[in-house]
Amino acid sequence: MYRYFGALCVSFSIVACQSEYTPVSSDGRFIPSGNAWYSEGERSIRDQQAYLAQTGVRPSQAKNVILFVGDGMSLGTIAAARILDGQRQGMTGEEHQLSFEQFPFTGLSKTYNVDAQTPDSAGTMTAMTTGVKTDMGIVAQTEAAVRGVCDAAGEADVPTLLELAEIAGLSSGIVTTARLTHATPAATYAHAPDRNWEDISDLPEEAVAAGCRDIAAQFVGFADNISKKYGVSVDGPEVAFGGGRRHFLPADSQFNSPDAQSSIEGDRTDGRHLIDEWKLAYPSGTYVMDTAGFASVSAKSATPVLGLFSESHMRYESDRPNDPSGEPDLIAMTEKAIQLLSRNEKGFFLMVEAGRIDHAHHAGNAYNALNETVMLSEAVRRAQELTNPQDTLIIVTSDHGHVMTFAGYPKRGNPILGKVISPGEETLAEAADGLPYTTLSYANGMGMSETDSDDPDNRYNLALNTGRHDISEMDTESPHYHQEALVPLYSETHSGEDVAIYGNGPGSEFVTGVHEQNDIFHIINASLRLTEKASARLPPRTDISQ
Repeated sequence: MYRYFGALCVSFSIVACQSEYTPVSSDGRFIPSGNAWYSEGERSIRDQQAYLAQTGVRPSQAKNVILFVGDGMSLGTIAAARILDGQRQGMTGEEHQLSFEQFPFTGLSKTYNVDAQTPDSAGTMTAMTTGVKTDMGIVAQTEAAVRGVCDAAGEADVPTLLELAEIAGLSSGIVTTARLTHATPAATYAHAPDRNWEDISDLPEEAVAAGCRDIAAQFVGFADNISKKYGVSVDGPEVAFGGGRRHFLPADSQFNSPDAQSSIEGDRTDGRHLIDEWKLAYPSGTYVMDTAGFASVSAKSATPVLGLFSESHMRYESDRPNDPSGEPDLIAMTEKAIQLLSRNEKGFFLMVEAGRIDHAHHAGNAYNALNETVMLSEAVRRAQELTNPQDTLIIVTSDHGHVMTFAGYPKRGNPILGKVISPGEETLAEAADGLPYTTLSYANGMGMSETDSDDPDNRYNLALNTGRHDISEMDTESPHYHQEALVPLYSETHSGEDVAIYGNGPGSEFVTGVHEQNDIFHIINASLRLTEKASARLPPRTDISQ
């Protein structure tokens, strides 16, 4: 007999489980030749499979995969968000769990880039989407790429999970609260030697002359690019929700959207209106830019659907009601994406990014970093409700951490954003300088501030204010409060420690132990058999257009 525990198929007799893992096979066109990161990632999963086999565990195959990325979601961020969420529900908080903390499998991910001890989002997301580690700032290319140097031939390009899913005949989707062209979402569909090449105005003249394309143009030209590179017809991502309209519009005020925040919303200097180009390429598709348009999209709507809800990044959840045209929240975007993608009987791959966790940390604003993490937890919960754990692998992880510290000796149940009160005491604890202090602070950044703006990023308009301050009369639990910081920097930085990986569904049994970050690609690839399925649809090499 055998039983299923989530995705775990445990054999109690000689009868095998219904679906066993077998090594990935392909004709080699998707494998980065000679890349040690890729080959070591494959070996790591094979070793885990062999170990699990000895214990009677046979990993099952997934039909769908959802990869949730909490950008900048360190372990400290998760712990603090867990407490905040619990305290909002009337608990002391420490005993609470976020939705993904209840997953059956947990591991750790080593986040360094090839050239950097403390990484950036381009290099880390590339590891997760392509199976290779690379340098800082590089998008879906190997470390052979040189940052800022055009590689028009694409010799350093590595196929991504989303590209493989499309070639294999699965549906695909991208959901983000950041710009659609920002490093994390870009690494699902584009290839660039610089994460900042979001539109053509960001490229050096020599790169344009050499034929390199900006990230927004690559999104619109996704299907053509795959056809030219692999000789396979695909329709591109069925769903893409996020911000970043400015990189799709000409630098001309006549093309401004109703909720444009700048006098000239668009940044493109080539005159191209990529939203119109997308509409022309997909005449049956739907473009939306506000909550009214989003509400008009149903689970039965024709795909693809493109939603660009903001000029730049989407608003923080606490600031979202202030958008004049309205923006959907992460939960609603995740729900609609799953509903649209689930219509494909072959399955789907979906990446969901809570991008503004990272931005709140950079601004030194713990409130919004934790609040965005709670929103991610609720989006994961909704995804679980809409999918079957027998056929859908859900992985929740982060690209890197941040230098927010969770310290002092606050008593149980002390407000996580509040000032420290020690166990057994009723008054504020004082540091050696005689001043109170908060449980959460930052090792570097701009320092303490109380702004009157609902946008935490307004902190960048104020002077540095690092070091210790008398915060006795300040409301440190307010969305407007920015924590104290030690080392003065104009933006708080990422951290280099490991981040967590949480897994549920078929293939999640591989999410244990300490992994190189690029192992996440190989876990997903093994669960979906992406390279195998994609290879089966490739034409003979001689038929591929050169």
